[in-house]
Amino acid sequence: MANRNEQLFLRVVEAGSLKAAAEQIGSDPSAVSRRVAALEARLGVKLLNRSTKRSFPTEAGQRYYEGMRRIADAQAALEADVTGLVDTPSGRLRIAAPVDFGARFVTPVLSSLQERYPDLSIELMLGSSFLDLVEQGVDVAVRIGNLPDSSLIAKRLGTVPRVIVASRDYADQHCLPEDPSQLSAHPFIFYRHGQSEDTFDLVRHGKSESVNVTGRITANSVTAIRTLVADGRGLHLGPRWAFEDDLAAGSMVQVLPTHDLHAYPLHALYVAGAFVPAKVRAFIDQMTVATKRSSSLSLSS
Repeated sequence: MANRNEQLFLRVVEAGSLKAAAEQIGSDPSAVSRRVAALEARLGVKLLNRSTKRSFPTEAGQRYYEGMRRIADAQAALEADVTGLVDTPSGRLRIAAPVDFGARFVTPVLSSLQERYPDLSIELMLGSSFLDLVEQGVDVAVRIGNLPDSSLIAKRLGTVPRVIVASRDYADQHCLPEDPSQLSAHPFIFYRHGQSEDTFDLVRHGKSESVNVTGRITANSVTAIRTLVADGRGLHLGPRWAFEDDLAAGSMVQVLPTHDLHAYPLHALYVAGAFVPAKVRAFIDQMTVATKRSSSLSLSS
């Protein structure tokens, strides 16, 4: 259970400076500094690097902050559950999501949350790497694809349909495949290193056929891949939402449109605990609604 000095330390880290934290509680920076110093003396370790304009945690301070933040959130959730009080999302909400998907689908949800809950502070971390949620202090991670075994709780949000695409110019200059076996004759653009070693299945009339393709370009950005495909650098197997405007405009074409590709599952991941903070529940609920409403994504059954 956090005492007053520990709670004040959390406030300083989240406010970014001793002065900002002091203004929030109606105190002065010197008094705040003394209380943080008392906490450091009790723990025997320096928690904050102080300057006139900004204070930021040391390595030990960051670790202490993340642990105390989880404890404070769990305590708040427990008290709300026990007393039956309305549990309103507040505090810091840190979300991790893939770059392009996060920018398009997660950002509007976070904007809506912040407007609805003004006491909520939001941090969106965009990237393709699979972060350690506890180590990085991430509340929820949005992930696309099959998940590795872990102790995290996974909430299925829906699925991400996939499609094989080529530019109209590429289609005009080459004979596009009419059968999955012909895909290997065309260069592919990959999202991640080593993807050329994977196989994928195409299904038609209930019959599945496994395919392996090759290519010499890899880019871990859907936006960059879209540009490369448009330039005629090759074919790409990726999320339909990234290319639907180009397909509708006719600047890109779908390859093997009579065959189905397995859609990728879409999940929200969070750390298991006795109580799920209101901010986490609110994000997952709104993300689920956004997925359901999107014409680009399929709702999970």
